[in-house]
Amino acid sequence: MQPIKVSQLNSYIKRILGSDPILSNVSVAGEISGCKYHTNGHVYFTLKDENAAVQCFLPAGVLGGLRFKVSDGLGIVAHGYVNVYEKGGSYSLNIRDITVEGAGNLAEAFEVLKQKLREEGLFDASHKKPLPFFPKTIGVVTSPTGAAIRDMLKIITDRNDYANVALYPALVQGEGAAAEIAAGIRYFNERMSETDVIIIGRGGGSIEDLWAFNEESLARAVFGSVVPIVSAVGHETDVTITDLVADVRAETPTAAAALVAPDTREMRESLFSMRDELRSSAVSSLELLRERMESKNVSQLLHIAQERVETLRMVAQMRVEKLSAAARAAHTAARRDTQLLLERLNTTDPARIMALGYAAITGEGGRLIRSAASLTAGGEVTASFADGTAKMQVLDYNIKRKLPDGGGND
Repeated sequence: MQPIKVSQLNSYIKRILGSDPILSNVSVAGEISGCKYHTNGHVYFTLKDENAAVQCFLPAGVLGGLRFKVSDGLGIVAHGYVNVYEKGGSYSLNIRDITVEGAGNLAEAFEVLKQKLREEGLFDASHKKPLPFFPKTIGVVTSPTGAAIRDMLKIITDRNDYANVALYPALVQGEGAAAEIAAGIRYFNERMSETDVIIIGRGGGSIEDLWAFNEESLARAVFGSVVPIVSAVGHETDVTITDLVADVRAETPTAAAALVAPDTREMRESLFSMRDELRSSAVSSLELLRERMESKNVSQLLHIAQERVETLRMVAQMRVEKLSAAARAAHTAARRDTQLLLERLNTTDPARIMALGYAAITGEGGRLIRSAASLTAGGEVTASFADGTAKMQVLDYNIKRKLPDGGGND
């Protein structure tokens, strides 16, 4: 045989492995070791058992569909095909899907995720929001056909005739369940702002049945909710990741319903009881006051009160008299000032002056002539007397001019 190149050998091996019906679709069980997340989203790790190991390649697209975190120590069954890396002459198991087999392995995946979220602070009490005392709108995210919603509605309607219940129907088991529950949480936060509290949950089941409530995507949706969330998954012994992240964990869906919906009948009875107690206390206080009043000298108290009233009456009378005197004085002063003003007006009344023999001379347009310099020889003027007027013609006039030393000259 003629020698061939290394690349030709590796290419031939790749074709042989790719055409093998077993190696092109194989499932391998083992434990993850040396897990490395690449910046491009792919994951590289070693799958090993007690005797051997094989390199594995997990594409980012497959990783995004997994319900658990891939990490060291996790026991899995990897489904995929054997592929040869021609350049390096190595082979690996290229993974199409991963399953975690058995309750033991699921429990291990649960612990791995729980430890991760605890370290990030998603379980801290400082992030827990208090539940509203008297919610008006209760949002519920669960299966519309399950027993859980029927039980919750019965409990809420029996206990509370005020609260409204809004149901967001969602899968609570199997593929896509976690995404639908998370979508329900976002719906109540973003599109129903009047929602006061949210319940997420379902009835009991195996760890596989409840696994949607252990997925990281749902845990982060619960943590990011502005509206308080009550997680009610399974029975009292079932604990999920959402139970740990939620603001409050209820042992069962019915317990969650009783927790968020106060019993209005009990509240009314309590209010009536408080009313009766207050009424009884008021009656007792009044009776005690009456007894104390009777124990004192009532006539003496009345006499003191009458004296006080008489004193106040006298003070009021004195103030009224002072105000009346002040008003009378002000009125007298106002009349005196008015009389003086009238007298001053009478002394300057033009009619009175003209009655003494004076006249007012006006020219054209009724213009008052104040000086001889305003006259014109041959012009006409009007003289207004106290008892009438007369038209006159100016024949001649003299003007008195002042000399520089203050003397006059006609």
